Amino acid sequence: MTPDQSLDFMNDMLWYAALIAGPVMLATLVVGLTVSVFQVATQIQEITLSYVPKILTAGLVLVLLGPWMLAQLTGYARDLYLIIPALAQ
Repeated sequence: MTPDQSLDFMNDMLWYAALIAGPVMLATLVVGLTVSVFQVATQIQEITLSYVPKILTAGLVLVLLGPWMLAQLTGYARDLYLIIPALAQ
């Protein structure tokens, strides 16, 4: 395996990591900002008010997009396993 191939594999791995983690992180970011604006507007400083909606949102996104995330991850892993014989030559 050449250094260029290993860098390409590392690049693909980072893109897939961002693709898989992105929806959960984006959804929790939006909910966190919304709750923070609500807290500032109403001057409610309850710590659980910021954590509970984010946890519920992350769980909902994982339930809804979990099969797609798993399909992306298994597809990437399958592609890596299939290319191993070509790398040995």
